[in-house]
Amino acid sequence: MNIAIVGTGYVGLVSGVCFAEMGANVTCVDIDQLKIENLKKGILPIYEPGLEPMVGRNMIAGRLHFTTDLKDCLENTEIVFSAVGTPPNEDGSADIHYVLDVARTVGKYMTNYLVFTTKSTVPVGTAAKVKQVINEELGKRNANIPFDIASNPEFLKEGDAIRDFLSPDRVVVGVETEKARKIMENLYRPFVLKNFRVLFMDVPSAEMTKYAANAMLATRISFMNQMANLCEKMGADVNSVRVGIGSDTRIGHKFLYAGPGYGGSCFPKDVKALIGMGREYGYSMELIESVDRVNEAQKKVLYNKLHQYFKGALKGKTVAVWGLSFKPQTDDMREAPSMVLIRSLLQAGCLVQAYDPVAMDQARGLLGKSIHFANDMYQAANDAHALVLVTEWKEFRMPAWDVLRKIMHTPLVLDGRNIYNPLEVKEKGFEYLGIGLGT
Repeated sequence: MNIAIVGTGYVGLVSGVCFAEMGANVTCVDIDQLKIENLKKGILPIYEPGLEPMVGRNMIAGRLHFTTDLKDCLENTEIVFSAVGTPPNEDGSADIHYVLDVARTVGKYMTNYLVFTTKSTVPVGTAAKVKQVINEELGKRNANIPFDIASNPEFLKEGDAIRDFLSPDRVVVGVETEKARKIMENLYRPFVLKNFRVLFMDVPSAEMTKYAANAMLATRISFMNQMANLCEKMGADVNSVRVGIGSDTRIGHKFLYAGPGYGGSCFPKDVKALIGMGREYGYSMELIESVDRVNEAQKKVLYNKLHQYFKGALKGKTVAVWGLSFKPQTDDMREAPSMVLIRSLLQAGCLVQAYDPVAMDQARGLLGKSIHFANDMYQAANDAHALVLVTEWKEFRMPAWDVLRKIMHTPLVLDGRNIYNPLEVKEKGFEYLGIGLGT
């Protein structure tokens, strides 16, 4: 099967490489000439565990190709995936003009039947606009070439995307015709041989499913963060509460961890886009609006704790920050809680010493020389008045407390992810602050 994937960002690149891994002939397309040239050399624009060797393996096998020209690969293509960005507009709604640009190009140059599939996260109704644009371009050519549209949103977790794609818990596909359904079914059958988990539905429902899923997960996070804040005030332990409610099979344990708020490329953008969709149709998404407000406030919780501990006297203090990416196993800094903390500390006159196993280069691009980027976790903590754990990378889980006690100016640990045992940390001579630990 011949596939073209337009957009070599996180979604497009992971999708293309995984389709190639399963035997499809994949051409990844991007207008960024430098990015394409680097990809041809095996230089990836993102970090994702296991992706780099998979790219090399499939390029050598002749199943994975990179180009800047969509026109050249349309002749024998059966499916065109749009995986281009849908950045937020000023009002939070999703900007789909890149998706429509891809549709316009397809309409101009397609020569045979194909299925135009949106894999980008797009508002409900986008596929209908795509269909209209393609028909308009075909009309300009007086070309009567049949095509179908489909919606196939991705549900990948950064840091675990390859496993998610190769062994999905479900694949959501919205189609309008039986022909498109058969083509998409043939594409995904190799991924779900043992348990066919492709959920076919109408196109608008598929488009909505992506937003609903992310909004639900974001809601769980904001819910637990509000519970954590209340636990602190009332003397309860949010970790015990989490275990207690997660043991209810109707609730489950996932996405119930208190912390400094959610970030990344999906949850913040999609929550705001869903609010925007409701506004467009005259319906107030009150719950989702609250989720967004709670998250924005929660991103300030780490700074507020330090401000309170030092009674506002933060100027001149050195603060060590462990973890910069919005979550482990990625270098993605988009909407990262660490950025809110660091910018607040800098504004207060602090010296920030930070370390992240993967995201240092991305952070340098955002912060420049405003902070010190350490070579390792201990260098970051050297002479620090406080150590703040922001991102729970595995290498931070078992620090040498005795070493930290010797090199830190003040033995204060602010555990933004509740990964440490408070009693153990205190026994090592530190003061310990967590999230939602009122006891």
